[in-house]
Amino acid sequence: MGNIHITIKLFAMLREGRFDTKIGEFPVGTMVCEIIQQLGIPEKEVTLIFINGRHRQPNTRLMDGDTVALFPPVGGG
Repeated sequence: MGNIHITIKLFAMLREGRFDTKIGEFPVGTMVCEIIQQLGIPEKEVTLIFINGRHRQPNTRLMDGDTVALFPPVGGG
């Protein structure tokens, strides 16, 4: 089936002990939730997912060349 190349961008506390931006190789049909799991990030820590600048859900299947941006809960006041 082959593999796809995905750019992963982590923001705020999700970067701690990980990376800012990384290109990874994944099997065709990979979903965002599978990448989150492989990175060891608890799903509840990811509240915003953008793929190529558009808001998406964890069960979105990725395509070759996609850029995934993962954000933690936004705090402030």
